[in-house]
Amino acid sequence: MTTTAPTAQDPGRRAARTGTGSRFTRVFGVLTLAMMAVQLLLALYASPPEVTQGQAVRLFYLHVPLAIAGGYLGVGLLAVGSVGYLWKRTMFWDVLAAAAAELALLFTGLTLLTGSLWGRPVWGTYWEWDPRLTLTAVLFVLLIGYWAMRSATVDPQVRGRRSAVIGLLAAADVPLIRLSVDWWRGLHQTTTLNPLDPSLDGLMLFTFFLDRKSTRLNSSHT
Repeated sequence: MTTTAPTAQDPGRRAARTGTGSRFTRVFGVLTLAMMAVQLLLALYASPPEVTQGQAVRLFYLHVPLAIAGGYLGVGLLAVGSVGYLWKRTMFWDVLAAAAAELALLFTGLTLLTGSLWGRPVWGTYWEWDPRLTLTAVLFVLLIGYWAMRSATVDPQVRGRRSAVIGLLAAADVPLIRLSVDWWRGLHQTTTLNPLDPSLDGLMLFTFFLDRKSTRLNSSHT
């Protein structure tokens, strides 16, 4: 008697894969929520206030991971998708770039918002035309322009090509944001997380890196 091996289209195998993926998603979500709860306890209660910033430093645990998730991870994936589309001209890369741009726009907007809330007690103003702030605002405008281009263009090939160019322009702004505190003198503090010379208290440094890991897990899960 001959038996036929189950194929990729077999309903039983599809159900098994779906069940495994669902369990993984639940475990992943629970792990993310647990890490976020521990991070909130450390950031809002356990970690000490900063010498000059006082309690306002607690915004640091939200502001910096948002900037990393938006400016580095989000725009980095946008650049990869944009280059991939200009090279291969396949929709996969365009979809990747669009999804990354959506997250980058959200996180960059939240970066500007939390930075303004931090600037009020520390600088005495919600906004200042500091080089890093200005370049981050330029990035935010470029990301808005990216989505405006996608909404205004109907032809998918033209939309993908034009959007990819704007995406690469946005990506070119990120190194300028990163180096702006070293190139120009402004209100924004210089690099805080120097691995060769960390300037943070031990618990503050641990809280930040747990916060950054939690933010990455949450953005990946989303």
